[in-house]
Amino acid sequence: MTVPQRILIVEDEPLISMMIEDFLDLLGKEVAGTADSVASALPIVEAGGVDAAILDVNLTGGEKSWPIADALAEAGIPFIVATGGSGDTIVDAHQGRPVLAKPFTMDAVEQALAAL
Repeated sequence: MTVPQRILIVEDEPLISMMIEDFLDLLGKEVAGTADSVASALPIVEAGGVDAAILDVNLTGGEKSWPIADALAEAGIPFIVATGGSGDTIVDAHQGRPVLAKPFTMDAVEQALAAL
């Protein structure tokens, strides 16, 4: 598989989302969309044009991003699991996915994307 170019960002913290967008831009990637919830991310996945995704595990209100991960996996789209490491547990169905630990660095984002 070629290195993904169009990346979906699922992150509920606007400043972190903007930082990831900046990192992707500097890495020559295109943002395929941004979402802060399962409800806003699933239509982007369904619309297509996404090569990969960066998924924050914990979203606002205790919502988890696993339904998005399931949809991406079903569509054959690779993704990175982003976690603050504060007891986040990766469900069995998505063990082995690349993990991006917060706080992010551009090098870490680049390495996680390369691991896809």
